[in-house]
Amino acid sequence: MIRSAFLALGLFLGMCGGTLMYADKVVLIDDGEKLEHDPNVRGMLSNQQIEKDVRRVIDPPEWAAFTLLAVGGVTILYSLALPSRHYHD
Repeated sequence: MIRSAFLALGLFLGMCGGTLMYADKVVLIDDGEKLEHDPNVRGMLSNQQIEKDVRRVIDPPEWAAFTLLAVGGVTILYSLALPSRHYHD
């Protein structure tokens, strides 16, 4: 069970990293809440003016895609290296 959980987590992180390789920004639907921009890594989520509307935008740094791909790959390799349980009767 833990093996499949690590495999799923690694695949998720790898797919998120692969998506960020092609997308510079992700624009979300506005729910009316205003955010203040934080200059740190947590500040990837901010409000920006897009076509007369203020919407939430996820703008990750350049290295985020490579980091997610690397962590996802290592997690997948770890899940494959875990010993599988064999039940004996």
